[in-house]
Amino acid sequence: MIAFTKRNLKIYFRDRASVLFSLLTVFIIIGLYVLFLGDVWTKDLQAFEGARELMDNWVMAGVLAVTSFTTTMGMLGSMVKDRELKINMDFYISPISRTALTGGYIAGAYIVGLTMTLLAFVAAEIYIVVNGGSFLAAEQIVKVLAMILLTTLMNTTLMVFIVSLFRSQSAFSVASTVFGTMIGFITGIYLPIGMYPEAVQWIIKIFPVSHAAAIFRNLMMEGPMKTAFEGAPAKIAADLKTELGVCYEFGGHTVTQTESLLIIAACIVIFFVLGRLCNRKRNVK
Repeated sequence: MIAFTKRNLKIYFRDRASVLFSLLTVFIIIGLYVLFLGDVWTKDLQAFEGARELMDNWVMAGVLAVTSFTTTMGMLGSMVKDRELKINMDFYISPISRTALTGGYIAGAYIVGLTMTLLAFVAAEIYIVVNGGSFLAAEQIVKVLAMILLTTLMNTTLMVFIVSLFRSQSAFSVASTVFGTMIGFITGIYLPIGMYPEAVQWIIKIFPVSHAAAIFRNLMMEGPMKTAFEGAPAKIAADLKTELGVCYEFGGHTVTQTESLLIIAACIVIFFVLGRLCNRKRNVK
């Protein structure tokens, strides 16, 4: 399985265009924020101290949530290619088991997603500090790193399931474009969730990656929020947290970080099982 994982990693990183395309959504999010949206949102919050640092951490938290989503999908394109070109049939007659083959795809995708997200985290912290903000405290960094591990695992299992549904590279390419375009919207990153219609807000709230984004926001915005909301009425602080997607509400119930973690853990199990079932069905065929 290790050799097969290395093979998948080499294929992914050898295709620089594919690597850049899988990071395109991240570049778009950061580009829109730096060039346009950052100043607009900061002006709306100029009454709060440290508004720029608050929003810098907000957008970078969203970037951490989606980086492993798009990069694992790009990495798993090799699974679709192998299936379409019948390369997988050559693997099936080799000594390596089909479980090990599937594991090689999953491991490769996880490594890519984890590596890219860690690099994004380092870049995010540098950007925030250069822009006048502060580095996260050591405790918060440890928590963010733990969340990166968990979020990457969730996005990997989700992508394995989604990719297992495609038989051709053309269909997969279209899906990649659609997902890459929509992910910023359905996780409340391009715009704060409070600016969307109620129906769209519900879609964001039930999308598992959005819960990872909310936890990242809680962790990265904790310090800036204390500074910004110091002396402000509790209701104003609570309303702004809901507006920015730092926490979600369902019928008056505010979703806690523990509940979001349970949702993420449940999604990992569910998508792993669904992915295994879909791949097993294809193997039988």
